[in-house]
Amino acid sequence: MDKSKIKTSCLINNYNYAEFISEAIDSALTQTIKFDEIIVVDDASTDNSAEVIARFAQADNVKCIFKEKNQGQLSSFNEGFLAATGEILFFLDADDVYEPQYLETALNFYKRRSECDFLFCAYKKFGAMEGIFKTDVVDVDLGYSVIRTLCNGEWIGSITSTLSIRREIISKFLPIPNTEDWRVRADDCLVWGASLVGAKKFYMSNPLVRYRIHQNNQYHNKRFLDVDNNYEYKRFWKRNSLFNYILQKNYFSLPLLLAFKSLDELKTIPCPKITDFISYLKIIFLFERNFYWKIKGIVLLFNYFLKLFMSGKLKNISQ
Repeated sequence: MDKSKIKTSCLINNYNYAEFISEAIDSALTQTIKFDEIIVVDDASTDNSAEVIARFAQADNVKCIFKEKNQGQLSSFNEGFLAATGEILFFLDADDVYEPQYLETALNFYKRRSECDFLFCAYKKFGAMEGIFKTDVVDVDLGYSVIRTLCNGEWIGSITSTLSIRREIISKFLPIPNTEDWRVRADDCLVWGASLVGAKKFYMSNPLVRYRIHQNNQYHNKRFLDVDNNYEYKRFWKRNSLFNYILQKNYFSLPLLLAFKSLDELKTIPCPKITDFISYLKIIFLFERNFYWKIKGIVLLFNYFLKLFMSGKLKNISQ
């Protein structure tokens, strides 16, 4: 047995995507390196999704879960996680597709950067719109983001199908009980949750996921905004509820000497951007309660900024 082998799980969530789901499952099955298990969770679809998914049930590494009640995307994440046994979990929406070499490339990344807990990659849009979406032109070590997520609510990640997370990280926040809050956009729970429990995040610039653009794509078309003009306001309170649950589950609270902890967190990013400094400046200014440490923290932050600027390790804000 190869002790260096990392066991992998692919979690595919589906609701009424019978026309797309077979392509998604096929893309997981035809990877250049085989997934140890592919778990397809159908969220009580009303179309013929169950019939399409059942055709794949004979594959030795495919497990199908057919829910009796529709409860939304987060519920499907919960079900998939509870059924998974992999060391790294990969997420795939039923209307998206993996490139054949995605898993092999991602696993090589995890092996090369053993400290990586959470990886997301660039992606290609296809269908009603074409193009490549990249947050950076090179691979990036994004460091830790507990404090900046907790204080600023920063969302450091990407769409569901580009995400993979180590089990030891995801088990700290999944399953999440408040499923009704996250019937859609449950990737928020994965992105925020991983940050809050201390995941070291990385970005892979290779666009190895294909993100389908179509008329029923809620995230791209912002359909939830059309249905509810107060969506973002409500999302803020849902986020607070989510944060409270994860923090209580992990017995975590805002640290003392926040100014110094913020600077320590910033230093986990090898080549920070100017926007990273602005983020931590905002945290120190707004959330450090001790006036003396607030001023000292800001001074130390500027000194660190100048040090990186002079050494050439500071990335331009446009990069």
